[in-house]
Amino acid sequence: MFITPAFAQAAGGGGAPMDQLTSLLFPILLVLPIFYFLIIRPQNKRAKEHEEMVGAIRRGDTIVVNGIVGKVTKVVDGEKTLTMEIADNVRIQVMRAAVSEVRAKGEPAPANDTAKPADNK
Repeated sequence: MFITPAFAQAAGGGGAPMDQLTSLLFPILLVLPIFYFLIIRPQNKRAKEHEEMVGAIRRGDTIVVNGIVGKVTKVVDGEKTLTMEIADNVRIQVMRAAVSEVRAKGEPAPANDTAKPADNK
């Protein structure tokens, strides 16, 4: 009675399904590339850099693991662990993935280095 036929037809929900689909998909498709370039791509880049850094660790390097600074004393290429000296005659094994920073580069070491450092007496 108070609604005109043109208004009733437009408001009746009988609109085109493609308009509804477009109104839902367009914002999502717009956000996806922004999400990729701001979050996913930089995270993958950091992960790759960390993997390269951890793979390049050699005996004599000074590394940081969870705030603990020490010197690498033994590196075995095929393993996931390193031996790290944090004080005189105090050595611990740490996971390669836990290394957060390599501070100073040491001498290159063979793949299976079991030699003990010389005593400075």
